[in-house]
Amino acid sequence: MGRSGRVTLSDVAKAADVSQATVSFVLNDDPRQTISVATRERVLEAAHELGYVPHGIARALREGSSRIVVLNVDQGLEGNFSRSYVRGLDEELAEHDHVLLVRHGHGAPEATRKVLDAIVPRAVLRLGEVYMQADVPIEEDWESGFAANAALQIDYLAERGHTHVAMAMPDHDFPLTEARLGFAREVARRLDLPPLERFVVARPREAGAAAVEALLAEHPDVTALAAFDDDIALRSLTALRDIGRRVPEDVAVIGFDETEYGALSTPALTTVHIDAEVLGRLAARGALGIDTAGLAPVPGRIVVRASA
Repeated sequence: MGRSGRVTLSDVAKAADVSQATVSFVLNDDPRQTISVATRERVLEAAHELGYVPHGIARALREGSSRIVVLNVDQGLEGNFSRSYVRGLDEELAEHDHVLLVRHGHGAPEATRKVLDAIVPRAVLRLGEVYMQADVPIEEDWESGFAANAALQIDYLAERGHTHVAMAMPDHDFPLTEARLGFAREVARRLDLPPLERFVVARPREAGAAAVEALLAEHPDVTALAAFDDDIALRSLTALRDIGRRVPEDVAVIGFDETEYGALSTPALTTVHIDAEVLGRLAARGALGIDTAGLAPVPGRIVVRASA
């Protein structure tokens, strides 16, 4: 084998006792070359026994692109939504003989370009990109899209009599920060609730407690916090406990994009669960130009626990 441990065309040629050109002709099924059945079978058997995998770049040059789809996941989006989306995207691509490459966090443009130049991907996707363009979604998105999932938080609190709600936000901007806030404010408007108060639950713990205390002092009518995600919700729970407020008796808290940690908190965190697997499958088919008929997004749902 080659020094890297990867089986090469040369390895197959030696095992089959033919030239590398012959191996290439056989594996590429080149119709311009006449190769005997015996030689063809010997090459294929050698390739199979050695576990030879065609080099992605070489195949890309033949096909115009590789069978790789790249998904960029920005910092702050690594929750249940992301995991289920990636799972659906990966499985759907695999069913169509493609491979998924996931890149997390912010990548320097030059580094990103080197990656794309090396693998020549079939498509490059960015998680949630459509919602990064504006904070006002199209109307159908209120039925089954990200806006509908974001609306579940405010709807749930309003149904339980909370009219003054504050949106607990992270202490630095994520790609979907403004979109999430825009969705929540639009839901409040549609429900004829007072405008949502926005505040930041800062780090460290003492700063978070001070932020929550300042919010409630300035807006004593607030009886519920809708958090940007479960991480912010858990920080809010801690802050409320630190300042002597009871949850949910004094202030209710609801998270978003359920994580396993919410069930372990005291009180256990009420949150929004989102299954984005179908969205991942839809994205895969869209990237490959395949009909998406028969696939429909799964509505989010409230995981009711003790905090709201």
